[in-house]
Amino acid sequence: MPIRVFLVDDHEIVRRGITNLIEREPDLEVVGEAATVRGARGRIAALSPDVAVLDVHLPDGNGIDLCRDIRSAHPSVRCLILTAYDDTAASYAAVLAGASGYVLKDIQGQGLVDGIRRAAHGESLMGHAVTRAVVARLTAPVESSPELDLTLRERQVLRLIAHGMTNREIGIELELAEKTVKNYVSGLLAKLGVSRRVQAAVVGARLEQESPDPP
Repeated sequence: MPIRVFLVDDHEIVRRGITNLIEREPDLEVVGEAATVRGARGRIAALSPDVAVLDVHLPDGNGIDLCRDIRSAHPSVRCLILTAYDDTAASYAAVLAGASGYVLKDIQGQGLVDGIRRAAHGESLMGHAVTRAVVARLTAPVESSPELDLTLRERQVLRLIAHGMTNREIGIELELAEKTVKNYVSGLLAKLGVSRRVQAAVVGARLEQESPDPP
């Protein structure tokens, strides 16, 4: 069965170009497309594609937030983020949103279709060099943080946040109700003295480096 792909981009010419590229591949097919976040949500829920290719900049939102919503509501749908710039900020945001990776808009056709295949098979397009660069750039502000007094479960949740998992995915991994995970996340933010999930992920990434074995 072909890999089912959904495209989200507000430029029709871009969508047509990607569609033509994908349709030349016997193992890939485009099952739907949308130009807005609002249009994408309903159609993706109805079509259940294997991979959603999402533009970063959309008229009513952005692909990063859309990816986070898709991964939370439909964990089986893999997401690739389309971006015009190759930088750690884009890659980090993509990871935290639960994306399988990001691809540049000027990528060659074969690179895009290969990326779609890899995402569909559960692979990550984020290399170790990207991960190291992201951690190096974002851990500096928390170097002076006090010693963390976290329970075993809190450390487990924090590590999974750092891996870009949604609350639903964390619940499945740890066999917890999604509401319970949400409570753990809220407690972690308060205990770490941060207001955003991305800041907690930075701390989790540092702990991952210091103690790579799972608790």
